[in-house]
This record gives sequence, C-alpha cells and structure tokens, in this order.
Amino acid sequence: MKHTDPTDISLERAASTFAALGSEQRLSVLRCLVRAGEEGLSIGDLGQRSGVTGSTLTHHMKILAQAGLVAQVKQGRSIICAAVAYGAVQELSEFLLKECCADSTSPDKDHSHG
Repeated sequence: MKHTDPTDISLERAASTFAALGSEQRLSVLRCLVRAGEEGLSIGDLGQRSGVTGSTLTHHMKILAQAGLVAQVKQGRSIICAAVAYGAVQELSEFLLKECCADSTSPDKDHSHG
C-alpha cells in the first residue's frame, strides 16, 4: 500500500540526496564540513581533514553542491566550503525513520524516533 504525506520529502529527492552521499569520500567531506560548523573550511583545510584533495575534492564538492548540501564562497584568495543544509540531512533521517515499524504486527517498543 502506497502512503504519501504532502509534508514528506519526495522519494525522488531523498534518493537523489542519498546518491550524492553514496560515496565514502563525499560522506567524509560532508562530515568534516558539519564538524566545522557555519564558518566552514578553506578548500585546503577541507582536503587535509578529509584526506580528499585536488580534482577529486573538486568533483565531490560539485556533486554535494548540486544536491544542495554544501556551498563554496570565495573570500579573498581562498575558497571557503561549508555545509549548508543541516535541515536536509535531518529530513533524510526523518524520511527513513518516520514510519518505523508502521506495518509491524509487533513493533519494538524499546526504540523511539520521535
């Protein structure tokens, strides 16, 4: 049975965002940016912390930016990268957990997601 809630993110959008995070390196990059907070990191610092550098980092940042998860801003001679979509990451986890155990005949009462 298909259940749709107009407040849910679309299955298409969730799949697209999960695809952007479907690389160990991209997930590492996003994690570093989340840890850095709103001020973000220079591209050099991000490469050093994530272990992803050069054109590979550029490629991964482009994919994460297209998914709306990160942004890059030029500040003087530096490029500052920052995670910008904390809400989108939260939406993804809610997307997965919102209907946890909804179709189970014996839901696990030992965990709560809300």
